[in-house]
Amino acid sequence: MRVAAPFGRRRVTVTGARDVGAYRVLHVADPDGPVPWPGQFYMLAATQRWGAGHDERPFLPRAFSFLQAADGRLGFMLEDVGPGTRRLCELAAGDELWLTGPLGSGFTPPNPTPPNRRAILVGGGVGIPPLAAWADGLAGSGLSVDALLGFRDAAHAEGARLLGAANVRVATDDGSIGHHGLVTELLSAELDGDAAATVYACGPPAMLEAVRVLCHERAVDAQLALESGMACGFGACFGCVVAVRDGGYVRVCVDGPVLDAARLEAVPAH
Repeated sequence: MRVAAPFGRRRVTVTGARDVGAYRVLHVADPDGPVPWPGQFYMLAATQRWGAGHDERPFLPRAFSFLQAADGRLGFMLEDVGPGTRRLCELAAGDELWLTGPLGSGFTPPNPTPPNRRAILVGGGVGIPPLAAWADGLAGSGLSVDALLGFRDAAHAEGARLLGAANVRVATDDGSIGHHGLVTELLSAELDGDAAATVYACGPPAMLEAVRVLCHERAVDAQLALESGMACGFGACFGCVVAVRDGGYVRVCVDGPVLDAARLEAVPAH
């Protein structure tokens, strides 16, 4: 599913920011933008100090799936992992942001034939935002929505609180909260118990590849929101291509970021 973006970038105002464990949630006002579809993304850049100065390296905008969209306001979840995300995490209410989007294609509802009564959302770290938006989108659909989320530790696992519209189980690498191990171990157990589900996943490539293999082995429908470094976000630079099973390539920014797992031979590492 896709909502078309207006032409060009928009200058928007930050309305608030808060910390959620190890993450930063940023809210911006976008009253003139269209309502995005879960799984779509935006290109973000600060209007001030975004390159060309001392120790300022970003220059290009950064791609982020939206976390929430309601009443002319968008939410994004960030983690400070480099100069671009660090600058965005510094923004506070009243600051301004360049925003382009919504871009790409998002999730699609489960195939009703055969009837899938359950959606399983599988996320890792900063892969949470599109799943949170999709959980909100599935509310009232009659589907049971379960979320399996993997994090490094308890501080990062605070991000699970952002999925308020799903039944959430957590796994951590260090065992500080929830299941001690990989989130895909939780998924394997869920599918072994009941494979009548559609899986939606977003997270690091190794996790997505494990999800793809698990679902392929069990003939379970899966949609993967791929992560990729992007220079433009609208298909011009061909910097985010991935190979597909039937030959050729697709661009994550325009053909994705959400792709049917069955189209992929493998999820490529960054």
